[in-house]
Amino acid sequence: MNRRLKIITEVCRILTGAVFIFSGTVKSIDPTGSAIKIGEYLESFGMGYFPWMEMPLSFGLSSLEFMLGACLLLGVYRKWITLGILVFMSVMTLLTFYLALYSPVVDCGCFGDALILTNWQTFYKNLMLTAAAVTMFVFRKYLTPLYTREAYLFVPIFAFFFCIGFCYWNYAHLPVVDFRPYKIGENIPKMMEIPAGAPQDEYRFVYKKNGAAKEFSLEESPVNDSTWTYVDAILVKQGFTPKIGAFELYDENGENITDRVLSQPEVVLLLVAPRIEHASEKHASQINNLHDFTKENDGFAFYCATGSSEQEIAEWKKDTGADYPFLTTDDVALKTMIRANPGLMMLKEGTILGKWHLNDMPEPEELSAILSDYKEYVSSFGTDVKWISASSAQKGRFWLYIVSAFILPLLLIWLYDFFRNRTSGRNLNWK
Repeated sequence: MNRRLKIITEVCRILTGAVFIFSGTVKSIDPTGSAIKIGEYLESFGMGYFPWMEMPLSFGLSSLEFMLGACLLLGVYRKWITLGILVFMSVMTLLTFYLALYSPVVDCGCFGDALILTNWQTFYKNLMLTAAAVTMFVFRKYLTPLYTREAYLFVPIFAFFFCIGFCYWNYAHLPVVDFRPYKIGENIPKMMEIPAGAPQDEYRFVYKKNGAAKEFSLEESPVNDSTWTYVDAILVKQGFTPKIGAFELYDENGENITDRVLSQPEVVLLLVAPRIEHASEKHASQINNLHDFTKENDGFAFYCATGSSEQEIAEWKKDTGADYPFLTTDDVALKTMIRANPGLMMLKEGTILGKWHLNDMPEPEELSAILSDYKEYVSSFGTDVKWISASSAQKGRFWLYIVSAFILPLLLIWLYDFFRNRTSGRNLNWK
């Protein structure tokens, strides 16, 4: 019986720890996206007047989950960590049950944009994790610790602040992994297309007559019968949804020039500022220099896309001396395009050639080099093959650095703990 309990408890430990680390990691990769989701929660609960809480909560939540997962896998503070996970999951299970019933937000955002679950899927997932948390707390003595108690304190402190630092890096630059549709190498018009013959949304239409309501299909609906009163439309089957929905750009005269921007053969530098009134003016001169570069060199165009009003755009022009053309669109779409305010995108015939955070704005020479690289690639492989400016080898090295920066200190502490504490016969089973 003891052997079976240990196996069950250790399996719960590995699965729960992995889920917590994965959840904390994907949230910390995109802390701005997590803050947006937290803002949706606050708004739905009538607390939208606390926007300053969104980013700190994003940092704190992802780091807490990552720390709990790391401590659980390494077996430190078994009593308090399993209790913390049990309390955390109890609260989240109740919250997601409410979300599943009333849907104040579309999805819980528990795994960011990396893995989107429905509210009911999230609730069932949390039920299983809560059951695992109960098992681990009750039978925590079967969890094998990997450190002695003298080394315990290092693990939660290091894991928490490591994740805080990782969050900040992704906040001050672009996310190291882009989970959204606007990835480098993707073509925006193609991702907006709906294939011929793609399934359409199916609705049932509710009409009322003499106080009695009845559902009809589209073909059966009594649209020409004045004795029926339309009540509601119910979506019964989701049709094909393109990766990018409605995306429209309007010039200063109110003309829709989306097709022109996304199809022109010139390279388009698109300065993306969801709310220009909140944008930093720190790099305004560098942005103006990039605009001057596009004017002085053939084959380039420059626009700024924003969701701000004409008055706010005029204020920005006055304060920064900007003379580049502005396009307006929905600020939610712009926040999805790039996690910066402002950020820069490089497009050619709708294909995304590059994306930069404000803090990493490129020089004209870098833009020319990227364009040359792209032309060479297209001449060799054709336009139907995706092109990515950053090589997979570079991304692999970056993740190697990140993983090493987390694992090596834990390994060094384990070696110190082994030779100093374990060899002296100190107790491993401190709760």
